[in-house]
Amino acid sequence: MTQPALSHDAAPNFHSAFAADVRAGLTHTPQKELPSKYLYDEVGSALFEVITVLPEYGVTRAEEHLLAKHATDIVEHFPHDLTVAELGSGSGRKTRRILEALCKKRPTSYCPIEISRSALQLCRRELGDIERISIVGYGRDYLAGLAEVSKKREANDRLLVLFLGSTIGNFCRLAATRFLRDIRNMLKPGDALLLGTDLIKPTPTLIAAYDDSVGVTASFNLNLLARINRELDGDFPLDAFEHVARFNPDAHSVEMHLRAKRDVMAHVGAAKLTVMMKAGETIWTESSHKYRAEEMAAIAHDASFECSHQWIEDKWGFAESLLVAR
Repeated sequence: MTQPALSHDAAPNFHSAFAADVRAGLTHTPQKELPSKYLYDEVGSALFEVITVLPEYGVTRAEEHLLAKHATDIVEHFPHDLTVAELGSGSGRKTRRILEALCKKRPTSYCPIEISRSALQLCRRELGDIERISIVGYGRDYLAGLAEVSKKREANDRLLVLFLGSTIGNFCRLAATRFLRDIRNMLKPGDALLLGTDLIKPTPTLIAAYDDSVGVTASFNLNLLARINRELDGDFPLDAFEHVARFNPDAHSVEMHLRAKRDVMAHVGAAKLTVMMKAGETIWTESSHKYRAEEMAAIAHDASFECSHQWIEDKWGFAESLLVAR
């Protein structure tokens, strides 16, 4: 077994970028907003791991079922030496099936890319026991990390990019296509992207998945304000906010908001910002767009990929699509 290595390089000027994004988002009109990537600090990442095992949240179980059933089929499409890069690895639990199937065939390099350092540490612990694997983590934004991996891979290696879960749902259709095109621009013809996509399902099922009965998702969402307080010298009164999940039928997306229960004035020292909010006003923190399985071929084509294979879990409604760079 190869002992995993873990990059300790953080995204440059992260604190300044965080402050700038908070200032931009909380002064945005008419809707205040915050980038969803900041939900995933050490606390947020741990809370999300709990969310993935809640009975209301079927995404992770559906994907794990698909990967357990089809991992061997998926890796059969890669007869050459392969570098695997994963965008937003989380703990790496779902990825195990793919990596174990690959490592049965040959030694494999795995590069998790995560903005959350704690998630990279979880990934190292989760996957470090796999035989014939070399792990190097990148504490970067998705595209910056992928650019490094692509540049450093061996000349004859194919690159398989994993974008699992339903993270593509954080983008609307147009933005998703642009993001996939940015990925494609770092790949060579014959490289591939394995894309996880949560599918459209009844609205009550979706709302329950993002507003669980125990309140874990509420804690996950509120932790974003707590993080601003901790890291950016903020003073948001957490008891003045509540978690709200809404379904937007026009965008086919679930939206997460933080709603002020009373009039609020808060300061964010690092952003040189005073925030005024009326009771009932919200901060939009995340969107999760849902897709139809048949949409993937058109989205792939628009981003210069070909959707060569697709595997669908029908019980929850989830798809894995293998997109090959043209």
